[in-house]
Amino acid sequence: MPLIPNFSYLNLHAVDFFSEFLKNPIKYSIPIFFILIGIELLVDKIRKSHLYRFNDAITNLSCGIGSQVVGLFLRVFTIGAYAWLYENYSPFKGQIPVTWWSILVLFIGVDLFYYWFHRLAHEVSVLWGSHVVHHQSEEYNLTVALRQAWLQGAFSWVFYLPLAFLGFEPFVFVSIAGFQTLYQFWIHTKTIDKLHPAFEYVFNTPSHHRVHHGVNPIYIDRNHGGTLIIFDRMFGTFQKEEEEVVYGITKQTKSWNPLWVNFEYWIDLFQSAFRASKWSDKIKILMKQPGWYPDELGGVQQPRAVTPATFHKYDTHIPKGLNMYVLLHFIIMLTGTTIFLFKFKDFTTEMNIGLTVLIVFSLVNLGGVFESRRWVLPMEIVRLVAVMVTFIFLLKGQYSFAPVAVVCSLLLVASIVWMAYYHNNFFERAFPAKA
Repeated sequence: MPLIPNFSYLNLHAVDFFSEFLKNPIKYSIPIFFILIGIELLVDKIRKSHLYRFNDAITNLSCGIGSQVVGLFLRVFTIGAYAWLYENYSPFKGQIPVTWWSILVLFIGVDLFYYWFHRLAHEVSVLWGSHVVHHQSEEYNLTVALRQAWLQGAFSWVFYLPLAFLGFEPFVFVSIAGFQTLYQFWIHTKTIDKLHPAFEYVFNTPSHHRVHHGVNPIYIDRNHGGTLIIFDRMFGTFQKEEEEVVYGITKQTKSWNPLWVNFEYWIDLFQSAFRASKWSDKIKILMKQPGWYPDELGGVQQPRAVTPATFHKYDTHIPKGLNMYVLLHFIIMLTGTTIFLFKFKDFTTEMNIGLTVLIVFSLVNLGGVFESRRWVLPMEIVRLVAVMVTFIFLLKGQYSFAPVAVVCSLLLVASIVWMAYYHNNFFERAFPAKA
């Protein structure tokens, strides 16, 4: 009996939505993500557990936004490669029915290959560069789940190709892989303690995943599972939660700029490889575990022992008014990005590229506000004008254009005045001109 029922009796729009949801459940779950983040924030306030820092949370979400918009372009190649292999080289094409047992086998296969990608992404330096962003946050809350590296998909897709060769249809694979990723959202929290031992033995849980995000020496490179934890138990990478977890990475990323945090590690890695005198050492720097360097560059860097009392989190402080400015414009940008994700197919390639550049530009600017960068005011004026022009272009010819244009114009002027005030009264005091 087929697992997927016949939807012919339903409204065609409902069928289309269901089909689109299965293609990309992450995109359609965005509202649920923010509802759950809101609930966690409420619990955090009640318990006074201080799980969130504003600058950290916004950076996490900014990385997530960038991952989604960049992923729109990557999916054309990654899913296309899977479909191409399935169509042209699978000897079992069309022979696996979509039933509960095939879904179960595919689910286990997806989790197994995810485990090996995830493990190697921690054990091979060049692959670590595609994943390190997810571990940079020094907090642990649901926004960390959305902190994803922008180019991780360019590396991970290769690991799933055996499933295409074995005959698992691309549409079904994309759906299961999406739900496997979706599962991992809720395990990024400190508000849930250990669960029933039977569940903890089989499935990945908040407790197991807290270990995975720890920089405590006993926790590094442990618990790589996605939905299941059984592969860590099988292959010797399981570690239960014992001492209090310290979150982050061994070399702190001292920035709120989502573009920089995505490429900082690779820049350092290739610079180190360039400085090595031997070609064998250049290759080893790229392919051995993160922290490996030849003796001429200082040798292998071992993780240091840390505790919550000795670990100092990266932080910056700006006036409350600037935080409010960031929040307002982040909400505007998040709303626009969400619309972009759903309307991507309706735009031309040139428009999609332009909107992606504008989104990334906005994320970088808001990160610059947190860091009190001198270039923020002029770049923010450019960004605000670019957003305004883009909005006018997209609304051109619509009946509601005039009132919306007036509101946007007022917001543009108010935002420039807002930023200029704080630039003069805060940024110059933070970075006084030299005599």
